Amino acid sequence: VLAELIEKFVSHLSESRTDCYFSTGSYKAMDADVKKENLSSVQQLGVEMTVRYGKYLNLLKEDAENGLCFVLMNCEEFLRQQQRTVVSSLCCLQEHYADYDWFASSIFLIMSGDREKTLRFLQQFSCLLVSAFLWLPRLHLSMHLPVTTVEYGIHPVYFCSAHHVEMLLKAELPLVWSAFHMSDFTPSQICLQWITQCFWNYLDWSEICHYIAICIFLGPDYQIYMLISVFRHLQQDILKHTEA
Repeated sequence: VLAELIEKFVSHLSESRTDCYFSTGSYKAMDADVKKENLSSVQQLGVEMTVRYGKYLNLLKEDAENGLCFVLMNCEEFLRQQQRTVVSSLCCLQEHYADYDWFASSIFLIMSGDREKTLRFLQQFSCLLVSAFLWLPRLHLSMHLPVTTVEYGIHPVYFCSAHHVEMLLKAELPLVWSAFHMSDFTPSQICLQWITQCFWNYLDWSEICHYIAICIFLGPDYQIYMLISVFRHLQQDILKHTEA
């Protein structure tokens, strides 16, 4: 039901010129015969974890690995068309996105391992503003960002979402904010970790689906409200650990 709902919602928005924040260009999917060996070691490990998790949730079948590799390779090629060339020694500014694509993997699971449906959704989704905040590889070396922003190697999620979380945390949860301040560890660091991993290993699968759906339906600012809610939920644990 969720797969059908977000698919129809995103398809409807992507057809509206006022809702399309990014241009996507045209892209035709590569050959379906993509092997795991074509991916980096980090991606290969991510694929293994995703398939194992998907089978545990009874969402994927035996041949899911090739389907996920197909999606990841095509996403990389599709997004490369919208990247600018930057000469830098920073690991995060190399041609390939350094981390694993947890968002695309999440959509693959939501779509029950249907690679064509997943890729079609991601292509349509990429023109919406919310894609910049949910799908981190979307803005990797992106031509949609100012050159100076790209060269710093800091993702907009860090200086937009994470920055606003820190501001709201100070106002709404001053004890949690103080606890982080005392530990010399910023809330934005853990926020970036959660967002990058799409909350994998932190939330249950149904909650990860709720996070993705809420941000898609209600807008990217709900990513910030979600993060504040998690901190509120964890407040007692955070304060207890601070005392200890």
